[in-house]
Amino acid sequence: MILEASNQKDLETVKNFYLGRKGKIADIIKNIPALPENQRPLIGKEANVIKQQIAALISRKQVDLAKNLTPQDKIDVTLPPNRSRLGGLHPITQTINEIVKIFEHIGFCVVEGPEIETDYYNFQALNIPEGHPARDGLATFYLKDNDYLLRSQTSTVQIRIMQQVKPPLRALSPGRVFRPDNLDASHSFMFHQIEGLAVDRTTNFSHLKASLAYFVEKFFGPKTGMRFRPHYFPFTEPSAEMDISCIICSGQGCSVCGRKGWLEILGAGMVHPNVFKEVDIDPEVFQGYAFGLGIERIAMLKYGIDDIRLFANNDIRFLEQFD
Repeated sequence: MILEASNQKDLETVKNFYLGRKGKIADIIKNIPALPENQRPLIGKEANVIKQQIAALISRKQVDLAKNLTPQDKIDVTLPPNRSRLGGLHPITQTINEIVKIFEHIGFCVVEGPEIETDYYNFQALNIPEGHPARDGLATFYLKDNDYLLRSQTSTVQIRIMQQVKPPLRALSPGRVFRPDNLDASHSFMFHQIEGLAVDRTTNFSHLKASLAYFVEKFFGPKTGMRFRPHYFPFTEPSAEMDISCIICSGQGCSVCGRKGWLEILGAGMVHPNVFKEVDIDPEVFQGYAFGLGIERIAMLKYGIDDIRLFANNDIRFLEQFD
């Protein structure tokens, strides 16, 4: 019967016939106490030997049948399905996509540049002079021969795009940047920025403020306040930092905003004439504005995240909250 079984179902029937709880071997063992005392050990021993032989034959037959199964035979359609979870976008990617979508509505297009840069693009063309603290080895990741470095800002892309595309232009450049900062709750040696650039004949600071006001309204909500403070950046003049009213306390003052009611989110300004000269754009004819913001900081503010390290730890408990 075992050798004649043509499928797993038939073999299971044979197995139950011989080895089941009510099978032939079980029936023999159950009746051993009724046998003469001198026959019991012999019959018990023989029953166990036969049981092992039958089990071995069935096991070999199961292997033989499995080798000849078609893919359809191997699938047990009665089993419940394995529900596989779809992956989701990382919160940093989600934040970048949301920011890009907002600025695309007002005419910005996305451009990208290399993460390994030269001194020219990272410093010289951006009007950052020799001896500036940003050029120090403690502030920039220089590669072995010092001819190349890991870019410390996405502002490098504005030089490349202005070399390739003549005004008018509006470009947005998201990407990773690198600085040798000590890793803590608010700093990382690798993080993400978005650089924005707009150049035209009549572009002015009012256009910059209007563009950023539109972004703040769409990203943080229409009730979010905004203000500019004078600042200094080598590649813009005039320059400013932009604050928004604290989204935690609505500007009333809390521990997140240091009781000030305001949070700094980006730097901006009008493109410096020296930068235009580097890319052969006449600063007497064209004007432009630029801004740069840190993606991790923006995401931390919007989602109430208090530790930048969570973005890189790959903790599924954290990441699945953004699915």
